[in-house]
Amino acid sequence: MGILFWLLVLAGATYLLATFTPSLIVATVAGAVILWVASIFGFLGGWFGSLVVVAFIAAAVLFNVRSLRMKWVSSPMLNYVRKVLPPMSNTEREAIEAGTVWWDAQIFQGDPQWHELLKYPEASLTEEEQAFLDGPAEELCALMDDWEITYEANNLPKPAWDHIKKHRFLGMVIPKEYGGLGFSAMAHSEVVTKLSARSVSGGVCVMVPNSLGPGELLLHYGTDEQKSYYLPRLARGEEIPCFALTGPSAGSDAGAMPDYGVVCYGQHEGKEVLGLRVTWEKRYITLGPIATLLGLAFKAYDPDGLLGDVEDLGITCALIPTDTPGVNIGRRHMPLNQAFMNGPNSGDQVFIPMEWIIGGPDMVGQGWRMLMESLSVGRGISLPSSGVAAGKACSRFVGGYARVRKQFNLPIGRFEGIEEVLGRMAGLTYTMDAGRRMTCAALDQGEKPSVVSAMLKHFNTESMRTVVNDGMDIIGGKGICLGPSNFLGRAYQGIPVGITVEGANILTRSMIVFGQGAMRCHPWLIKEIQSASLPNRQEALENFDEALRGHIGYAVQNGARSLLHGLTKGRLVDAPIVGPNAKYYRRLTRMSAAYSFLADFAMLFLGGGLKRKEMLSGRFADGLIHMYMASAVLKRFEDTGAPAEDQPLMEWSVRYCLFQTQIALDQILRNFPSTPIGLILRGLVFPLGRRYRTPNDKLTQACARILMSPSEARDRLTDGLYITRDPADATGAIEYALDCVMAADGAERKIKDSRRKVPYGMDYETWLQTLVADGVITNDEAELVSTAARATHAVVMVDDFANDQRHAGTDTDHLGSYIQNPLAEAAAEQQHARSA
Repeated sequence: MGILFWLLVLAGATYLLATFTPSLIVATVAGAVILWVASIFGFLGGWFGSLVVVAFIAAAVLFNVRSLRMKWVSSPMLNYVRKVLPPMSNTEREAIEAGTVWWDAQIFQGDPQWHELLKYPEASLTEEEQAFLDGPAEELCALMDDWEITYEANNLPKPAWDHIKKHRFLGMVIPKEYGGLGFSAMAHSEVVTKLSARSVSGGVCVMVPNSLGPGELLLHYGTDEQKSYYLPRLARGEEIPCFALTGPSAGSDAGAMPDYGVVCYGQHEGKEVLGLRVTWEKRYITLGPIATLLGLAFKAYDPDGLLGDVEDLGITCALIPTDTPGVNIGRRHMPLNQAFMNGPNSGDQVFIPMEWIIGGPDMVGQGWRMLMESLSVGRGISLPSSGVAAGKACSRFVGGYARVRKQFNLPIGRFEGIEEVLGRMAGLTYTMDAGRRMTCAALDQGEKPSVVSAMLKHFNTESMRTVVNDGMDIIGGKGICLGPSNFLGRAYQGIPVGITVEGANILTRSMIVFGQGAMRCHPWLIKEIQSASLPNRQEALENFDEALRGHIGYAVQNGARSLLHGLTKGRLVDAPIVGPNAKYYRRLTRMSAAYSFLADFAMLFLGGGLKRKEMLSGRFADGLIHMYMASAVLKRFEDTGAPAEDQPLMEWSVRYCLFQTQIALDQILRNFPSTPIGLILRGLVFPLGRRYRTPNDKLTQACARILMSPSEARDRLTDGLYITRDPADATGAIEYALDCVMAADGAERKIKDSRRKVPYGMDYETWLQTLVADGVITNDEAELVSTAARATHAVVMVDDFANDQRHAGTDTDHLGSYIQNPLAEAAAEQQHARSA
């Protein structure tokens, strides 16, 4: 009976601690009541019982008497925190303080409020924004031939640039009052997705001025004069902007940039004015070679005290017309055969007046904060949208290819090896798009979620790498041979661009997501660190004591949640829906509680050393990323009305994310610096072992089949793409062939059932006529089969070139004699057949 009593007490205490956050007084009273009841029933006798009572009384006095707690608990802990607290640079501090926390904080803290998430407004478009997508954006896609852009011209064609400027694509984020489009984050993302799926180079040319560029910085920090002058010119395309941050010796560590500006007097427009003499060397600057307006980040110094007593003023951002004497700009890099303009620039002792500082003299030294807050918005839209674009394009066009391409008299998409890959492509695309939509919804509600933006950028660009690689594996030689009919080769080449820019993914995963996430999302950590940083010891101790009490309650509750949900498999979690999908909310809550407890313990155990344990922090990042993406998937499914056709996509995505989260936590425990503590923690995190598995084969096959035939689910998954059925277009040929193949499917089945094969040496068209003569198929069916065969042949054929073909720069007037384009030839033949 005694054992049963204590088991019931343990179960009840675990449940109560997991459900409520008791104060010290309440917890002490509850403990005393438990001991009193135990003593009445004789469950607390002997020397062990006495020891338990003494220990409880000692702990109760120690923690409840403030003076004792301050001396024996808070003060030693404060000393420990000060000892292990890593030094924090100004750039790190400003990065951590930039932006806001949102859903990332809820999943980090172990108790996500699902009802709140599902009630959160869905990202949507206005009628004006939808009209822009259906009109100017669609028209721009029609003007962009990626082979022409990346091979023949190595630039966007002039009609495309003219269209971009005319319809103010470069001013999507600029308000209408300044002549811009004033689009929402969702509309901005939809435009970038549509353009990037058509041409990576075209998408980049539009996305960069609308993300980390002078327009965004001016909008939030510029003076009224700067806004009134520059924003209308940027919106109309009269100014082409670029922003220069990265240099040869300062990439990820922007705080190490050697570029500097010294406050001094100089000549400007015939007058002596106060300004800075700036020296810099930058590289990788998108649109730099054609820019007319250079945004520049540099460190400002005031050795003569012209602005005040401080010499090192900090990172500063300025706007410099590129025709300013001393500015060296115009040369270009060649980023993996992508044609967007990207290049270096530099300057030596270039004088700029104070009025060129973004925000004027008051914003000198505020540049890093400006960049971090702006980057959190752009990072959450541009590159994640590019990842979605690649996923949607691969899912639709590779899926179509897998249906029309046959081997062994069977569509290659019906082979299980191909189904496995197609299913992964579909699931990851659904996940990427869900994350993009939920993040855009947050941005449109005024959030600036810096951690979420980093998570989404990492997941979507890494998933883009997987999806495009999978697509290349399926289309094989079609993807290897570049040419006008290759719809995937250039996207494959450009994958590392998205992986690298706006925070390289290795750095994003190992340092930013968890490093910033832990600081921003933890409810007490920042307060403890701020307290420990106070110079007054008594003030620091009092503030630290208050934060420590809150932290102890938080840690105990998460430990109890982790154990309770692990033992019950999350069945006690309150899910926001009923039905079979409710289990996914419960499982995610279980993982969230386990993650929160483990992250908190790791920070306590390792202290500042965790910052250097990048493999561990990277795994913590993996867990947080996949829980966020799974949350987005569940919200998207409900926002779209929970269509039954999308159930396989939703389930695959959530199961994948749950499994990846479980792997992350398992690897943290397996590699915990202290093996005995790792084993104890494993008992709390996985009391019944690792329960989640990868999506099964049946689910994967269901996802794959969505990609291989027209359906509402396929259209929803690939919504927003530029779709043409022009047989002479690289992707239009696939759409056209799929329509033809589906139309001929019934006739093909008749031929297959007849067991007739094309005789050796007989023309295919002649053979079809023999089938008509024998009554196997009708004339109309023969025409359908013939058309499907010609369309399929055009799709599977690849381009070839004359042996003396020159690379980019060949005189395009004579280029046709060098290239044999199967799509153009097939389209001409089909047109001739229709005319006949």
